[in-house]
Amino acid sequence: MSDNTTVSQARESSRDAVIIRTSIIGIAANVLLAAFKAAVGLLSNSIAVILDAVNNLSDALSSIITIVGTKLAGKLPDKKHPLGCGRIEYLSAMVVSGIVLYAGITSVVESIKKIFHPEKPEYTPISLMIIGVAVLVKIVLGRYVKARGEKVHSGSLVASGSDALFDAILSASVLACAVIFMLTGISLEAFVGAAISVIIIKSGVEMMIETLDEILGVRADSDQTNQIKRLLSEEEPVRGAYDLVLYNYGPDKNLGSVHIELPDTMTVKEVDRLTRQLEKKVYRETGVFLTGISLYSFNTSNDEAARIQSDVRKRVLAHDWAVQVHGFYLDGSTMEMTFDVVMSFDIRPDEGLRILYEEIGNAYPDYKLYIEPDVDVSTSE
Repeated sequence: MSDNTTVSQARESSRDAVIIRTSIIGIAANVLLAAFKAAVGLLSNSIAVILDAVNNLSDALSSIITIVGTKLAGKLPDKKHPLGCGRIEYLSAMVVSGIVLYAGITSVVESIKKIFHPEKPEYTPISLMIIGVAVLVKIVLGRYVKARGEKVHSGSLVASGSDALFDAILSASVLACAVIFMLTGISLEAFVGAAISVIIIKSGVEMMIETLDEILGVRADSDQTNQIKRLLSEEEPVRGAYDLVLYNYGPDKNLGSVHIELPDTMTVKEVDRLTRQLEKKVYRETGVFLTGISLYSFNTSNDEAARIQSDVRKRVLAHDWAVQVHGFYLDGSTMEMTFDVVMSFDIRPDEGLRILYEEIGNAYPDYKLYIEPDVDVSTSE
């Protein structure tokens, strides 16, 4: 596992460098934009432009928090945190989402105030040009930051990039309102500012919910779990891979456990060699550490067992809530039948077991049944 650890550390170092470099670019761009917009807003007496400048400062703060979170998440494991501090990135993403939400709420409050107590704005061609340039900069910056965040799986960067794109929409609306005011004398910026603020609030809530899901733990990506199961199953003599569970300890820091089905004739030495080979293969292809590979054995010289297995499988899968049957083994010497059933979330496990024990027990009264219920964590679709 030492080779895997070295590769993992190299990946993390490269990823952290990308996040920090991208965040620094975001800080510099947002501070410059905030300064220009603040000047324009004060000179033109435009609340929308001033709020836009404040929003740029909040974006710069978000980037600072992203850097701090990345640095803390990159701390080496210690006795108290043996698996590292990678999950801190989720907390920093939550803080960034909170900043976006706060900026949206502040903007909608100020916009509503201006609806009831309007002030006449005064725009100049130069101020409009500055706002137009700010729109273009924000679009480029938002797309860049979001793309980099998606590439390195950084929730904080993705949130910052999304916020920057919303800022571009906000600035574009301010520019449109300014042009309309100069042509018609009608001021719409307070109303447009309120509408855009609602969109920003919605974005902040969505980003916060997404980050909270990561903290709570969500179903693993089916493409990744199916890839891992395929990598395991394509190796001889593995007949199937089941009960794969991934444990996330931060972006790109996944540990896993799995059951594989092997013939009942293999020796411990053969199994040891095979599992070590599988661990290296899965990490090399997916970046997931398989910290535990448990075993199911299948009958290799019992035709009666194969017949019974087929019948039991049909009986179990006749129920809509039964997703999968695996780990079947029949011990003729002790008259014991063992298998696992993956149940959907449509039925309580104890209720499903009661039904199966009754049905299979009536069909095979001579056998002692051992049925294990499994949660539908990563079953292939």
